[in-house]
Amino acid sequence: MPRFSANLSMLFGEHEFLDRFDAAARAGFKGVEYIGPYDHAPDAVAARLKKNGLTQVLFNLPAGDWGKGERGIAVLPDRVPEFRQGIAKAITYAQALGCQQVNCLAGIAPAGA
Repeated sequence: MPRFSANLSMLFGEHEFLDRFDAAARAGFKGVEYIGPYDHAPDAVAARLKKNGLTQVLFNLPAGDWGKGERGIAVLPDRVPEFRQGIAKAITYAQALGCQQVNCLAGIAPAGA
């Protein structure tokens, strides 16, 4: 039997982010994923997971400026220090959330690369 997680970046958009955990649990989901948790403190996200009996399945490393169209920075040689900081940040969140999978969005290679 397939198991699906609720992508809280895409589902339950009528709710604020942290309230989407409640909505996912009410809808019967057991696991959640999303683009990134970084606008919220790890303990606040962990509390919503625990309150709702949800498993954190996946989230992405910091991906640069999403609003400006960046979809990852791993491919950008001039962003190595920022990428490394993002790895450390993602590990902190993953540990706090009990998440065993973190996705790395490579990004868009610069022209001529």
